[in-house]
Amino acid sequence: MSQLLTANNLRFLFDGLKLTLYISFVAILLSTIFGTILAVIRNQKHGPLRFIAGTYIEIVRNIPNLLWIYVIFLIFQMKSTPAGIVSFTVFTTAALAEIIRGGLNGVDKGQKEAARSQGFSNFQIIWYVVLPQAIRNVLPAIVSQFVTVIKDTSFLYSVIALQELFGKSYILMGKYAQTGQVFTIYGLVALMYFTINFCISQFSRWLSKSWAKGY
Repeated sequence: MSQLLTANNLRFLFDGLKLTLYISFVAILLSTIFGTILAVIRNQKHGPLRFIAGTYIEIVRNIPNLLWIYVIFLIFQMKSTPAGIVSFTVFTTAALAEIIRGGLNGVDKGQKEAARSQGFSNFQIIWYVVLPQAIRNVLPAIVSQFVTVIKDTSFLYSVIALQELFGKSYILMGKYAQTGQVFTIYGLVALMYFTINFCISQFSRWLSKSWAKGY
């Protein structure tokens, strides 16, 4: 065990963890922005932009993310890290757009009418009245999608040889032949994933309760 959990090995794994978190954070940030915009556009009653948004969402959501990683990496000839960020952004944007759109549809119409009676424009109603309530209502689903992004970055090593956390662990396992050593590495990596995602989930629960008290 002491030969396995050396400073160099742990540093090697934590370098992979930092890359995993970097890719996940950037993809989540971009997906939240683009997904919110697409949700608002698709929720409009008419217009070509609504059709375009709907087409994008349906096509992307119904093709596995693994395939998007291949497509973006091979067709666009991108480097591994940008390809990972772009592919996860493309896929997660569509998923979040549908989640947020569900939240938008769940907001009581009386809220919109009340805001309109106060002289709010359609833009103000959407961004200052409807969206905050929609995000609050679907926060658990949004966080669940964030957790999925972090876990699914483990695909990147097998597809485009990107040395994120799982990739680093796979390389490290090549140095050790004993079953116990391999399981120790797997266990350590699983603990890292679990700790990060559990903390995110707990924060989401705390935030939901805080919002519910203040609502």
